[in-house]
Amino acid sequence: MGSRMRAEIGEQPEALRRTFDALLPEVAELEALARDTRQVLFVARGSSDNAAVYGQYLCSARAGRLASLASPSLATAYHADLDLRGVLAVAVSQSGATEEIVTTLDWARGHGARTVAITNVAGSPLAELADATLLTQAGDELAVPATKTYTTQLAAIAVLARSLAPAAAGLEPGELQRVPEAVAGMLELAPAAEELAGRLAGVVTLVVSGRGFAYSTALELALKLKETCYVTAVGLSYADLVHGPIAIVDPQTPALLVAAADGPMLPEMTGLAHRLATTGAPVYGIGGDPGFAAACRSTLPGPPGGSLPEHLAPFALVVPGQLLAEALARAKGLDPDAPRGLDKVTQTDA
Repeated sequence: MGSRMRAEIGEQPEALRRTFDALLPEVAELEALARDTRQVLFVARGSSDNAAVYGQYLCSARAGRLASLASPSLATAYHADLDLRGVLAVAVSQSGATEEIVTTLDWARGHGARTVAITNVAGSPLAELADATLLTQAGDELAVPATKTYTTQLAAIAVLARSLAPAAAGLEPGELQRVPEAVAGMLELAPAAEELAGRLAGVVTLVVSGRGFAYSTALELALKLKETCYVTAVGLSYADLVHGPIAIVDPQTPALLVAAADGPMLPEMTGLAHRLATTGAPVYGIGGDPGFAAACRSTLPGPPGGSLPEHLAPFALVVPGQLLAEALARAKGLDPDAPRGLDKVTQTDA
């Protein structure tokens, strides 16, 4: 019997279609809300925080709006008094019920920010608080690890970025509506993910790395491997990895590298694969092009070159990694649907 996590991975193409169909008509409302803002501040934790990292890159690189990640403890513990006028605060939470995130968005609004909620639950505390809500259409997600709620958060962030972006930013509806089909194509990699899971079944520590838009995917896949497989998966950007932690990569510590099929980061990720291979470490890849694949011991391919540009590739790149995490959990005799010590709604403080 298959896991619930595996079934929900397979539901992502349709969930993305529903989400884009529901949210693209809200672009005009978002444009009006954000008109006098100059900066985007993302508020999130966990998988939602990894989605926010994608939003940081997308809003900054494609929408021309400086974006950053909030430190919620500034609101909840330090009660910092900041001038947030001109800031669009965007809280991302699948449940909309994490108290720390709700409190931080309320703090941001009280300090002058305009507020947006991205959540999968209508009527949640976060949705009730925000000036505007982007309600994702993932449907019920029963497995504890976030899969379809994560990718639909990426969709909501892309719609938000569309509302902030100038014309011809690569976020037009026609571009975004190519995403579900590309994600559907990634589901065919399930047998290859099973095979790679068999190779990794005895691994204790793993380094996961990406750069640029793929950095968010590397962080999310490291989290999935930690929570479903109990592997010490260290998620690092390319730049952070080469500034010291690369020393931990050795024949007993594989590397999993994530790259889009094009863009300025691909040569660097290919070079990193070659460099790590010289240490004797097993190097595995997700995505990239034929040169990247040749530098890795084996690769789970991403969307073919040209099907999705680099800034949209994370939607598809995360799917092979989700399949890998689910298969590896089963290979280790674990239940991927119910990782120990975790609940669907996580509260930061007891």
